[in-house]
Amino acid sequence: MGRAAAFVAPALALLLLAASAEGSAVAGVRIPSETTFAEYVDNLSEEYSFFTVSNLWLLIAAAMVFVMHTGFAMLESGLSRSKNTVNILYKNFFVISCGLVTYALVGYNTMYPPDTFNGFFRMGGWFGIDSDKFMEVMSSRSGNNFAYWTDFIFQAMFAATAATIVSGAVAERIKLYSFMVFTVLLVGLVYPVAGSWTWGGGWLERNGFVDFAGSSVVHAFGGYAALAAVLVLGPRRGKYDAKGKPKAIPGHNLSIAALGVFLLWFGWYGFNGGSVLDAHPERVGRVFVTTSLGAASGAFAAMLVTPLILKKADLSMALNGVLAGLVGITASADVLSPGAAMLVGAISGVIVVGSILFFDRIGIDDPVGAISVHGICGTWGTLAAGIWGEGRLLWQIVGCLAYAIVAFAVSFLLFSLVKLIMGVRVSAEEEDEGLDIAEHGQQAYPEFTGGK
Repeated sequence: MGRAAAFVAPALALLLLAASAEGSAVAGVRIPSETTFAEYVDNLSEEYSFFTVSNLWLLIAAAMVFVMHTGFAMLESGLSRSKNTVNILYKNFFVISCGLVTYALVGYNTMYPPDTFNGFFRMGGWFGIDSDKFMEVMSSRSGNNFAYWTDFIFQAMFAATAATIVSGAVAERIKLYSFMVFTVLLVGLVYPVAGSWTWGGGWLERNGFVDFAGSSVVHAFGGYAALAAVLVLGPRRGKYDAKGKPKAIPGHNLSIAALGVFLLWFGWYGFNGGSVLDAHPERVGRVFVTTSLGAASGAFAAMLVTPLILKKADLSMALNGVLAGLVGITASADVLSPGAAMLVGAISGVIVVGSILFFDRIGIDDPVGAISVHGICGTWGTLAAGIWGEGRLLWQIVGCLAYAIVAFAVSFLLFSLVKLIMGVRVSAEEEDEGLDIAEHGQQAYPEFTGGK
């Protein structure tokens, strides 16, 4: 066998094992009864076998990104008070559901315009497409090593992530239905247009801007959208005293929060590893290594810096250090050396500690640190791709500004409109009682009455 077939044969064997019986078929491919399984694998063309394994890997990666939504739900609920747990979990289920549906209806063809595209805006969608033609196109193979069906589900998981970032930042005081309306608009319309600038052949990509897996396209976009929403919404009751000094509002379950971060770290291997868009062993392996080193270095740096500032080893800062390292490495995980990956991750871990404390002290209440983790560290990671990666630094700066300004400005406008039409904040009485009772009439811990 050729070199490519040699490294994909073991994985392909798992996929085709069920087809080794006489007359059986896998993925529409029938193995002749007179051909042994080993002979069949040997005779497969390198191109087809690589396509099959790459497509399978991308589907697995999409499932891993889906698991990240479990991590976000656990992290957000763990860092919030028990009286708001049901509300946070409900929002996270809505985000993934809304993300998939809106991305199918309009987002996918907007982000990846199927025809003439001026580089800035081209609204698309699956509506009005001839069904036979649509099925033919989606079932065909793209220019890369995956089918369009697979590409859609992988990218749809990314789309939902942007809104999940906002969910944590506005926790414990936002009206449920106002959040839902804002999420539909953000994920369904704004994110795909901005994403097309880099991943859909738009103006940033054409000028050399690089963002491998979305430090800015996904994370900074969500982080600055969260900043806009928090500014319109205001801080939680009791977060600041009469003099404006911040007071700690501890989360109710750091065990759940820590488990959520471990799940996010695991899912990030799909987030970054899947962004290779094939199963090339050296490239995927390299991304796994740089992703791991970025996360570990971010946590390590945050663990070293936090005691120097707070005089205590704060677990929540360590958790955000992991996420900061992951966000920072995402823009260039495919090209960085191990040393550069550790440096990018470590700087991210230092930045996130200072950023969380800064926003806290100037009156911007972000219960989970999402603005700092995703917005600030997403921007840093994108800039790092121009310092140590393959991006053109000037255009990395332009891209960072474009995503930060557009995400913030459009989100501020949309959220302000939602506030004007339906309001965005629950009443003081509802906030004190907890959103689980006020918005859902349920409690996550019905036998426990504390946590207020």
